[in-house]
Amino acid sequence: MENATRRERIRAQTRDEAKAAALRQIAAAGPQSLSLNAIGKELGMTGPALYRYFAGRDELLTELISDGYHDLADTVSAAATAVAGKSPAERIRALARAYREWALAQPHRYLLLFGTPVPGYAAPAHTIAAATRSLREFLEPLAELAAVARHPDLENQLATGLADRDGKAGWNGVVLRLGVTGWTRMHGVLSLEVEGHFETMGFNPALLYEAEINDLIESAVG
Repeated sequence: MENATRRERIRAQTRDEAKAAALRQIAAAGPQSLSLNAIGKELGMTGPALYRYFAGRDELLTELISDGYHDLADTVSAAATAVAGKSPAERIRALARAYREWALAQPHRYLLLFGTPVPGYAAPAHTIAAATRSLREFLEPLAELAAVARHPDLENQLATGLADRDGKAGWNGVVLRLGVTGWTRMHGVLSLEVEGHFETMGFNPALLYEAEINDLIESAVG
């Protein structure tokens, strides 16, 4: 039993080291650069030896993506806990700031989640639960705003199409529309900022980001 436990620790450590090496590769040259052979070389083993720890590149990518979604969600959840009891608007702003700080601190992980898809790779369905954790944190304060239906066709589609993402919460179409709108606005600014497209435009992207969040809040209660 002791030997089995030791083997499990070594296996877990090797997997963690491989994932850390994979993230360094991605930070240096993007997700499409991921190579089990290069990771094996960095860890002092052959590429084929890594197949004892991951079935292949796609399984490694899936774990990195799932880890990224959960790490982002943990960050947003911690921000939600820190501002519990404040107004919905204050909570939404705090969550949005935490979201942006995570993206700017780890741009390679942000782009792995929300950047250009890796050719030949499709994330499995089970990553959906991890991906929606952050959105759920935003939906809770959004549901407390005095929002009214504005786009019934869209809201009905969202209520139907996203019902299986978090069925226990029973979010209505108006709340989901606000959530998806906020998600779109955040990523529209963040993706351009992370990729450096604002660098020569002479303004602070944080102000644009906050303006988008404030517009979302005002549109919800106006």
